[in-house]
Amino acid sequence: MKFSLFLFVMLGVVFNGFLCADEAAPKRTLKANYVEIYNQQPKSVNSFSEMFKEGMVYGRLRSNTFFFNYEEETSTQKNHITSGLGGSLIYQSAILNDFDFRTGFYYSYGFFNIKDNDVSSLKPGQDVLSRFNYINNGDKDMSVLGQAYIRYLGIKKSEIKIGRQLVNAFYAKSNDSKMIPNTFDAVVVSTKAIPDTEATFGYLAYQKLRGHTKTSSVLVYGDSNSSSSLYPQYSENDDSAMHKGLTYTALKTAGKSTDAPLLVADIRNNSVKNLKLDASFYSVPKLISQAMTEVNYKIFSNENLTITPAIRYIRQFDNGAGAIGGAALNANPVNYKDKNSLNSQMIAARLITKYKNYELNIGYSNVFDESDLVTPWRAFPTAGYTRSMTTTNWVANTKSYRVQLAINPNKLAIYKNLYMEFSLLHNDADEAKEQYDDNYYYAGFIKNFDFIENLQGRIRVGHGDTKKVGADYTDARVELNYLF
Repeated sequence: MKFSLFLFVMLGVVFNGFLCADEAAPKRTLKANYVEIYNQQPKSVNSFSEMFKEGMVYGRLRSNTFFFNYEEETSTQKNHITSGLGGSLIYQSAILNDFDFRTGFYYSYGFFNIKDNDVSSLKPGQDVLSRFNYINNGDKDMSVLGQAYIRYLGIKKSEIKIGRQLVNAFYAKSNDSKMIPNTFDAVVVSTKAIPDTEATFGYLAYQKLRGHTKTSSVLVYGDSNSSSSLYPQYSENDDSAMHKGLTYTALKTAGKSTDAPLLVADIRNNSVKNLKLDASFYSVPKLISQAMTEVNYKIFSNENLTITPAIRYIRQFDNGAGAIGGAALNANPVNYKDKNSLNSQMIAARLITKYKNYELNIGYSNVFDESDLVTPWRAFPTAGYTRSMTTTNWVANTKSYRVQLAINPNKLAIYKNLYMEFSLLHNDADEAKEQYDDNYYYAGFIKNFDFIENLQGRIRVGHGDTKKVGADYTDARVELNYLF
């Protein structure tokens, strides 16, 4: 019934969009990294009624299908197909006295084909539904208020957002690659008041993960004391990069808050020609924090060719979490130098060469032989350097090497020409820590269809070739998005 109602409403809005269509630029476009670009936005008005009347609606119909196959099936490695069908409706009000607001409703209905209906064994497509809700209530759909915030624009070159929102900072992202984005109940301040400098500061109180219908604490792994339902680990932060040793019970026993916020800060400076400096920071008070610095310097540039080397350094500070959960994300710190410490470091380097419509990225990353890096908010410390689809290569003593080629990148996110991305990643892992070396091969394609410009198709295929016996896998995804 919910799905039928959703489809009826969305089709009505789509039909109205066709009637009102013109030759102007699309209201909204979708970048390769799933970040949305709003080309048309409401203007300022003079009355409360106009604030609503002159607002804009942004719609999206979406289908996302995942095919996942292992080299060998076992009781824990099950081949399966997962698919989501749904979309979103977002309303952005006009601006009145420097205030506006946004609300966003998201819907997903999940289909899956796996032995014994074992949703705990679903891999990348697990977020098309709530595993927690399905196991406990049989629900295959999710209806979510994903955005609901007020924005204030009265400070020069600045904005303040309060409420549930998409956050795209270095350490916390929306990562909208499934059906419903990762969102936060937060206060976020962004400013460009300082010349040649952009800064963002956020107080993120709670997280609403992609496969959840309710918010949860930002750094708590669920257990039987956080929920009396089946599979309580799915009731809190069950992200694949979550530290599974930081359970509700372990934090309570240690006298730590189970509602600690995530504090984030990003600063970017472009005051020196061809030089881009970035610094980012996060803290979950009395548990853990991280700092990142990055330098990008364009050493050559002309009409057709640019060459830009970059280096990134991350330092992780253990403020009490290590003694509670241990040095490993899987809560099993075998052969770690200090099993009870989360102090760690990472260094990464890359060289990006752009020639006409080609972009070559050669990257390297090295997580020191100390502890794993803790970043379970859909932002990845190796992103842009050595991370490829599905990979988690920020485990201690892991060295990674990646070559990536992108063809026809597009800043406007209107892919009239086929966008193609190919990469080869090698992870040199520490087998003493029960990790495995692997090679990962990736190919991705994006195209906006000529007959309907706002209809975009994506195909993404990854193959993992690992030293773990029988664990090679293929992950293929087919996605359609229609924005209106």
